[in-house]
Amino acid sequence: MSDPNDLPTFLDYAWRHLIRGVADGRSPARYPTFATVAADGTPEARTVTLRAASRPQSTLEVHTDIATAKVVALKHSPKAAFLFWLPRANLQIRITTTVDIQTGSAVDGQWDRIPLASRVSYGTEPTPGTVISDAYAYEKPSERERFGVLTCKMLHIDLVQLGERHRRAGYNFKNDWVGEWLAP
Repeated sequence: MSDPNDLPTFLDYAWRHLIRGVADGRSPARYPTFATVAADGTPEARTVTLRAASRPQSTLEVHTDIATAKVVALKHSPKAAFLFWLPRANLQIRITTTVDIQTGSAVDGQWDRIPLASRVSYGTEPTPGTVISDAYAYEKPSERERFGVLTCKMLHIDLVQLGERHRRAGYNFKNDWVGEWLAP
């Protein structure tokens, strides 16, 4: 990174990691933690796969089976948070978002790009989270109608980099992603 004390450069650095997470299956940014809040107020977190990241649109994209608890939670409250930990960079990226759940013909393009072997992730029977009689008492048919895309509009980005001297910055959509330094 050219100037570690420059807010725009720090944000650029984070975006490079997010873009790499989409392109490189070995990047730790590929598999962030995604947190929602259930209707009863219980926090829920799970690992997801980052499918797209658009800096111009300030969005992240995740694919999901629409029968999952995260979709139920998002229908109750369309807010979510991402947590990325990048060990080699000693960088934590936290992003808060609002989430739009897209299904049907609106996601045909994304569905068409999913390899046939991966389509079984959408349609688990019984639905994910259901109690089953043993570890393998489920089926994984490919169910196109259960495929959904979560388009996550970014509201806030919080970056923390650990080092000899830690540093932290926050960036908000409302002020055009102009950052400010925060105490780590």
